[in-house]
Amino acid sequence: MSSPQRITHLIAGSPWEGTAERTSPVYNPATGEQTGALDLASAALVDDVVATAKAAWVAEWQHTSLTRRTQVLFKFRELLNERKEEIAAVITAEHGKVLSDAIGEVTRGLEVAEFACGIPHLLKGGFSENVSTKVDVYSIRQSLGVVAVISPFNFPAMVPLWFVPIAIACGNAVIIKPSEKDPSAVNAVAALWKEAGLPDGILNVVHGDKEAVDALLDNPDVRAVSFVGSTPIAKYVYERGTANGKRVQALGGAKNHMLVLPDADLDLAADAAVNAGFGSAGERCMAISALVAVEPVADPLIEKIKDRMGKLVTGDGTRGTDMGPLVTKAHRDKVASYLDVEDGGAEVLVDGREADFDADGDGFFLAPSLIDKVAPGMPQYDDEIFGPVLSVVRVASYDEGLKLINDSPFGNGTAIFTNDGGAARRFQNEVEVGMVGINVPIPVPMAYFSFGGWKASLFGDSHAHGMEGVHFFTRGKVVTSRWLDPSHGGLNLGFPQNV
Repeated sequence: MSSPQRITHLIAGSPWEGTAERTSPVYNPATGEQTGALDLASAALVDDVVATAKAAWVAEWQHTSLTRRTQVLFKFRELLNERKEEIAAVITAEHGKVLSDAIGEVTRGLEVAEFACGIPHLLKGGFSENVSTKVDVYSIRQSLGVVAVISPFNFPAMVPLWFVPIAIACGNAVIIKPSEKDPSAVNAVAALWKEAGLPDGILNVVHGDKEAVDALLDNPDVRAVSFVGSTPIAKYVYERGTANGKRVQALGGAKNHMLVLPDADLDLAADAAVNAGFGSAGERCMAISALVAVEPVADPLIEKIKDRMGKLVTGDGTRGTDMGPLVTKAHRDKVASYLDVEDGGAEVLVDGREADFDADGDGFFLAPSLIDKVAPGMPQYDDEIFGPVLSVVRVASYDEGLKLINDSPFGNGTAIFTNDGGAARRFQNEVEVGMVGINVPIPVPMAYFSFGGWKASLFGDSHAHGMEGVHFFTRGKVVTSRWLDPSHGGLNLGFPQNV
């Protein structure tokens, strides 16, 4: 067994050369082997990095032209597209998701980078001429300064890419604090920004735990914080950040329902339930974890789902399997505990603890699992399990299913499967959830729309990426001007160029 590799911070374009007082182990979830030792930042180091980022922003990036910023963005987009297989391999090695899923993650993040390449258009303001005699009024949007991104383990590349390209395109300096469970993907992506020509200090990676997070939330020079994670931590980040005068968007947890009406195509619904329930081992904030079946479809739908589950291979994500391990042993054990149902009517139909796995070593595996007759009040329904456990909830009507969804404290994503256009239109209007799929199980919007939920799934007013992301990373300014005399320039017959 090889020695764990040191993983450290990237500050002003270079690896940190200091010695960490504390480190955290990083594992390959498919083998159980410790592959890395991660340096954890102290509060003092975080403050030093904030000062470095602010100095770089003040000296250069806030004044850099949109033309130059766009050139960097286009180059970064090109490099990310060229290296996406390499980034995916890093993700699989530390997160465990299968390679095809990891490549898909990077590709979805790439879409946000492509959206950010349009920043000259996205930052156009308004202009009103002669609002009063010889007086004009116009609006502009300017960068904030230093902003922080605190990202989760489940999408170590995609979630940072929701925020970083837009923040940089808008002229900010960025500090990323990735999950300590799978930190290397962010380091790899950050290296591409440097290669693309981003000035040193504009993008910095700080690894750490609560001490680093609190330092970012408390530092007065951090103007805004973007967070994705569990609802309790999202609430904490929002409250502490806003108490310190920061702009905060904190995306929390989910309990996503998929409502299947009696007229639905059950083969399509079964495919969707399996794909959305067990992709990435269920470690997605948009995963379907509660299948709400309007009777009499539950029994035939369950049989179709069980048939599909029986064909899935769980194992090492580098071997062409369908589903990989969970991210840590502790998380695997917690998810598996939900299969110990108490006397309450629920029934485990498929127990993923009993499966064989295509892997070497002692990986953190749990195969897809299915529980029937789950109801509110049971932990299998109430909790965000965040693993490959699909719960079936039986209801008698559309109205009962809608009420179940709307009574949930979460409001991230939901889906309805039906061939009735009227029912679908009614559902999209009546359901109290931020992202809705109609015969689409995971309704993650394209980058030019915005991602985010309602209720306990979002703290703050701004969703991720899209125009809401542009507005989050900028602040508006309105200018009223009067010019008494025209200005004159010198002669230059050359073709005008942007610099």
